[in-house]
Amino acid sequence: MMLPACKSQYEQLLSGNDVEAKYKAAFELFNQGKYRKAADMFESMSILVNGTPQDDTVQFYWALSNYRFKDYYTAEANFKSFVDKFPRSPFSENAEFLRLDCLYKSTYRWELDQTPTYAAIVAINEYKMKYPASLHGAVCTRMLEDLNERLDKKAYENAYIYYKMEDYKAARVAFRNVLKEDSDNIYREDILFYTAMSSYKYAFLSVPQKQKERYMVFVDDYLNFVGEYPDSPRCKNLENLYKKAKAKI
Repeated sequence: MMLPACKSQYEQLLSGNDVEAKYKAAFELFNQGKYRKAADMFESMSILVNGTPQDDTVQFYWALSNYRFKDYYTAEANFKSFVDKFPRSPFSENAEFLRLDCLYKSTYRWELDQTPTYAAIVAINEYKMKYPASLHGAVCTRMLEDLNERLDKKAYENAYIYYKMEDYKAARVAFRNVLKEDSDNIYREDILFYTAMSSYKYAFLSVPQKQKERYMVFVDDYLNFVGEYPDSPRCKNLENLYKKAKAKI
């Protein structure tokens, strides 16, 4: 009739105030790879060790446990709080880098919202300025390259949608705006090519009275492309259109 109110040793430690026992158990759990339980144990003693020599160690390993458990959202908040509270801790630089990694791992594919990507880029650049000789410098550079490539692809694909929809006037404007905002976009060759293609098709589909001036716009776009990419295999395609456009001007 009476159920035993048994608690596991872990639960007893978790709810108790024995800092030394909790501290030992937390690291045992961490070293065993039981990161969720380790995080809970470190969190449970975070207030108990506040202001003591163990404070920064407990806070750092609480964050690291969440990181190892792949709870990047919680870990990022932990690391940020740690850096704000312990800027001179020996764990500080590593905490800042791991926070960046949390931000990086929390970003989305290029098709989705890129707000987290912008936040990660800002944080990584700030870290590189603060720690120019960091051992993590090469990793930060690779992160930035990947994140910027994502933004470049999203910008290009957003403009290309208009081209696929055959709204060539809007497509040309969109492609030009991409390069206006980021002239070093890695899809620059594609963007200049489709800018020229858009202007040609827009001119071709225009009423006769408007064709001459619109073909002249294409000629400018054609010259821009071949001027930058004279060896591109796409030049031959554009050159054929250029000959047709000249005949119309």
